[in-house]
Amino acid sequence: MKIAKTLFLLLSIALVPVASIANTITKEEKSALIDFYQQTNGKEWITPWDLEAPIATWKGVFLKDGHVVGLKLFNNNLKGTIPNSIGNLAHLKHLNLAFNNLTGVLPKELTSLKELRVLKLEMNRIKGALPKEVGNLTNLVELSMFNNFLSGEIPESIAQLKQLKILNLSSNNLRGSIPSGFGNLTKLVKLGLFENNLEGSLPADLGKLVKLQELVLANNDLAGEIPAEFAQLSNLKILQIQNNKFNAYTGLEAMNTKHFLVFDTDSKDLSPYKNLDVQTLPTRMADTKFVDDNK
Repeated sequence: MKIAKTLFLLLSIALVPVASIANTITKEEKSALIDFYQQTNGKEWITPWDLEAPIATWKGVFLKDGHVVGLKLFNNNLKGTIPNSIGNLAHLKHLNLAFNNLTGVLPKELTSLKELRVLKLEMNRIKGALPKEVGNLTNLVELSMFNNFLSGEIPESIAQLKQLKILNLSSNNLRGSIPSGFGNLTKLVKLGLFENNLEGSLPADLGKLVKLQELVLANNDLAGEIPAEFAQLSNLKILQIQNNKFNAYTGLEAMNTKHFLVFDTDSKDLSPYKNLDVQTLPTRMADTKFVDDNK
């Protein structure tokens, strides 16, 4: 009889749907999702959530081991602000809310998501300064917030994001100088600060970014000399520094121009740079792909 009861119990456990187990998340995380839905006008999303349906069926919600690890709602007509309760999604690794109509400022609680690897908020209407605590997101590989209304200075703490490969803060209202600590971001492949109000000289330690393939600094108020250390950027394929106030281009002299796909500069007098055949290089604005790569 005991053996029969044991077999019955094992069979009962085996028959529990896997989906129901996967749908079980903490009340705190579920509450955070519902709060997010309500604060971003969920009923008018292109694909709204059915709050009575299993969470695993909610568009853009990715679960693993009973936790929300991804929230990907690219181009879904989100309106409103990101609520402070976003910080309760402690296991979130991927947040993609790009190409929506989000407004307001970034909540400080966002910087408590220590496991976050991808943060994509481009093409929204987010304003205010980047939180100074953004450096807490030490697992970030990509931070993309181009085409918003960000203001203030670039936080010094960004220099702590040593896993970062993509940083795009272009087309905002950022001011001040480029922090010298950017030289610590040695894994960077793409750096975009195009079309802001940045000023001052370029930090020499940008030359440490030897993996950099794209550097877009055009349309700012940057000035001074292009540091000689730029010659170390041997993997650079796209360089755009036009529409600034640079008065010397020393750092470009030793660069191998054969590998460039895009090369744009304000320099009209190229005679000091006889080894720099800029005239033969193609010039265009670096493309920004407005697609959902589901990254």
